[in-house]
Amino acid sequence: MAPSLRHEFHLSLGQTGLLLSGSLVGSVVSLIPWGHATDRLGEQLVLVTGLGVCGVALIAVTQTRSYWILFALVVLAGTAGASVQSASGRAVLHWFRPEQRGLALGIRQTAIPLSGFAASLALPAIVAAGGVKWGFAALGIACLAGTLVGGLVIREGPYVDPASTPVGQAPYRDRAIWRLSIGSALVIAPQLCIAGFAVLFLHERRGLTAGAAAGVLAATQVLAVIGRIAAGRWSDIRGSRIAPLRSFALASTVLVALAAALVTAPLVVLIPALIAAIVVSMSWNPLSFAATVELAGAGRSGSAIGLQQTVLNAPGAVYPGLFGVLVGVSSWSVGFAVVALFPLAGWRVLRALPA
Repeated sequence: MAPSLRHEFHLSLGQTGLLLSGSLVGSVVSLIPWGHATDRLGEQLVLVTGLGVCGVALIAVTQTRSYWILFALVVLAGTAGASVQSASGRAVLHWFRPEQRGLALGIRQTAIPLSGFAASLALPAIVAAGGVKWGFAALGIACLAGTLVGGLVIREGPYVDPASTPVGQAPYRDRAIWRLSIGSALVIAPQLCIAGFAVLFLHERRGLTAGAAAGVLAATQVLAVIGRIAAGRWSDIRGSRIAPLRSFALASTVLVALAAALVTAPLVVLIPALIAAIVVSMSWNPLSFAATVELAGAGRSGSAIGLQQTVLNAPGAVYPGLFGVLVGVSSWSVGFAVVALFPLAGWRVLRALPA
């Protein structure tokens, strides 16, 4: 919806980036409280409450023409919707054994690219017919549908691995969880910036229609579904989450740098490189998630996920805005090249963790 948002609300690239990061801004302040609530109250109550409020906030966007009220409602949606992170992650830990967990979390993490695929196909047509307000209404209705499904099917899992019961210090005092979280926060930069601005880049810089650019993004979401499942299964076979995560960090650096070099290349060359960069940048998330819950143990998993996702989202809340400003004062090539350095820095941080 970025091109239509810019047109209807008269936004600069920086304002657009701030709006894209609005949901992450909300999640930064709420993920740790949601994590503690999940450990104490269970995943069902937390998921239903948070996702329901998220849906209502998105639908409320249809009643405003103010950019700042729009931004506030997006922040509220992110604050409430962040409940899903701890709730669904804890559910996987309680339902699947360690040798199945990577694949299970990989499947769980496909929710993001699957919804991205659906939105890429549906939102351009919805926005073209009724404007961005109808687009936000569609997102809100989808969240309320998720609330209903979660309330009907989510239950406490029967399995707790004795080796993963809570021991030692709390997650926020665990140096390994902090290192994993900080490394992941650096690796996620291309996912937020390159994928987040892909439609805008292809539409405004390379001349594709908004629908065609959204189609490219939809293709990346389909491939990212496969990538996340494959990454989770690879980690199960390898018996490690960290070693594959480091490999994805290096691959993301190389592919984003390649995309930066090809910004002005013919579309037949640029688009495959851009798709590859986005897919790799989106495929590693299950590995970081699985490593976090396994480091923390069953009784502390909600709190640990809350901490990890807070650290992950804190810089993520500013990445898109800063990226938009950087591109505005320089070029898309410079913006892509700078973003390529972040997963490389993440790889350096993750090297200290045992594979």
